[in-house]
Amino acid sequence: MEVTLKHFFSLLSLCIIIATSNLTGQSVWLNELNLSAMDIGWSTPKANASVDGNPLSIAGIKYANGVGTHATSRYLLQLDGKGDRFIASVGLDDEATIRGSVKFYLIGDKKILWESGVMKKNIPAEKVDISLSGVQLLGLLVTDGGDGNNYDHADWCDARLVMKEPVNPAQLVSRRGQPSDDYYILTPKQTDAPHINSPKVFGVRPGNPFLYTIAASGRKPVKFSVRNLPRGLRLDASTGIITGVLTKESVYTSTLVAENSAGKSERELRITVGKTIALTPPMGWNSWNCWADAVDDNKVRVSADALVSSGLIDHGWTYINIDDCWEIKPNATEEHLKGTQRDEKGMINTNKKFPDMKKLSDYIHGKGLKLGIYSSPGTLTCAGYTASYQYEEQDAVRYAEWGVDYLKYDWCSYGKIAPDKSLPELKKPYRVMRSALDKVRRDIVFSMCQYGMGNVWEWGEELGGNCWRTTDDIFDSWSSMAEIGFKQVGHEAYAGPGHWNDPDMLVVGRVGWGPELHPSRLKPDEQYTHISLWSLLAAPLLIGCDLTNIDDFTMSLLTNDEVIEVNQDPLGVQARRVSNSGGKQIWAKMLSDSTQAVGLFNAGEEGKTPIEYFHWDDTPTVKIRVQGSDLGINGKFSVRDLWRQKDLGVFNGSFESDVPYHGVVLLKIKPVQ
Repeated sequence: MEVTLKHFFSLLSLCIIIATSNLTGQSVWLNELNLSAMDIGWSTPKANASVDGNPLSIAGIKYANGVGTHATSRYLLQLDGKGDRFIASVGLDDEATIRGSVKFYLIGDKKILWESGVMKKNIPAEKVDISLSGVQLLGLLVTDGGDGNNYDHADWCDARLVMKEPVNPAQLVSRRGQPSDDYYILTPKQTDAPHINSPKVFGVRPGNPFLYTIAASGRKPVKFSVRNLPRGLRLDASTGIITGVLTKESVYTSTLVAENSAGKSERELRITVGKTIALTPPMGWNSWNCWADAVDDNKVRVSADALVSSGLIDHGWTYINIDDCWEIKPNATEEHLKGTQRDEKGMINTNKKFPDMKKLSDYIHGKGLKLGIYSSPGTLTCAGYTASYQYEEQDAVRYAEWGVDYLKYDWCSYGKIAPDKSLPELKKPYRVMRSALDKVRRDIVFSMCQYGMGNVWEWGEELGGNCWRTTDDIFDSWSSMAEIGFKQVGHEAYAGPGHWNDPDMLVVGRVGWGPELHPSRLKPDEQYTHISLWSLLAAPLLIGCDLTNIDDFTMSLLTNDEVIEVNQDPLGVQARRVSNSGGKQIWAKMLSDSTQAVGLFNAGEEGKTPIEYFHWDDTPTVKIRVQGSDLGINGKFSVRDLWRQKDLGVFNGSFESDVPYHGVVLLKIKPVQ
């Protein structure tokens, strides 16, 4: 009996110790926290999975528990001194099969508590076990390893906080330093009077079909006319669609006129018949960021309908571009993707989702819009569908037969064909397709999508590219958008009418890469930055959202004609970065009317140390001052706010404005005599 009592009291003591331990040594697992406040460079953070949704795996070791993320990634936790230890195993996920390198940091109260080495593929996970004694704010940071953030799939495995006292896990997640969620519309409401918004210059090659739609906002109906319309062209007065053929090289100047019951608008149009097309950056819609492989004929048609019915067409949005997944997919198991890849003449076939590409093209052209399509120089597209390798001339002919106006040509599987990534090999497939396009009687914008390899901006024009991707794919996060946009410094020397740097598509509105969509994860101020920066960069503007479900805020971003005119300015200059100090950036773009468009950006982390990736105090609104002398202006200048379409006055020597965190003030500055 005595032994039994001893055992009883021993067990009771052990239970008390365990209970006390559980009370004061609470483990809070990272994967159980709200990850929506984790900002990452691509996709979304995943609980108990890699960023691509696969099982967590580092150097062949599988982990059931953890968080998959992507550089640059940051997450701020409010510990208030209640933390005891942070424990984890970290590294590059095995799914990063091509390349990738990352570095992990734990930062407590503006001090680096721990940092990993550069983690690459097949490097075993580094173990983390550090004290959190006294730490109020803990920042979890993943940066790239010094070679950009391509394939930087980073894992926090078995990651947990051991707490000194019980806490509510929901209260650990801090949103300090994050941009505001408040949506606010700056673009003024449109007037009833007409206003012509279409490009002031247009290029066409001799003998090729001509299609130009006069874009005019204002109360409907609007009646259109053109003074000095070149012989060979005709105008539909009710739609503003100009069609026909011009056979001789020349430059024509016409006057576009739009009239309705509330007034009249005129704009001069310079038509250049010669070797150069895409005299202003292409504007339109692309299916990928919205529908990805869920795209089909009906979704494209309703997107074209929505571009017109929403009024976006009235502001110059023109292209309806089908991205990947319209072709036959070899070895497909889905019936609608099966079929003969090419006919007996080598002409490419569509899958059953696109029963008649010519009819679809005619439908889109009938609305005054243009059709874009997608392929790859390899044997397969990025999504594994039939591509153009060794059939370039047949495909160019087929595109012309269908009435295609834009070709996105994506490197992808050509990487398995090219023996190396030397400059001649990088150029070769694009030279081949350019030659094929030159043989057909149709103007097809040639978009070279090869992610900036070999500094494509330096030779894209030489190969006949009308635009070329300078980066990897964009995603709807600040890290992704800012990483891409603010790193276009120096590329301005290679852009101009007919040849544009392309930092990828727009990620505003409802996106999701199909078929499930979500509102863009960019905060409102970040979306203003996105549109402002892309306009200053003279970048192709391709909307990536669902046009059938577009909210008022997104419409206001896409219909501000003064902002769009910065992008479509006929001078074709890409903005340069004037200054960059502590994340305060100023970009300036010369315009054809001798004014300058100037963006004041509160970029936050760009160029900062690991500690400065986090805001340990309240969200900062900063003052940014632009000096007239930095713009080549001595003395007085007038300032206009382009988003608000409001004159701010005349200033002498400098102008200063408050700029919200991750936000922008977009100005038009003009010297005053």
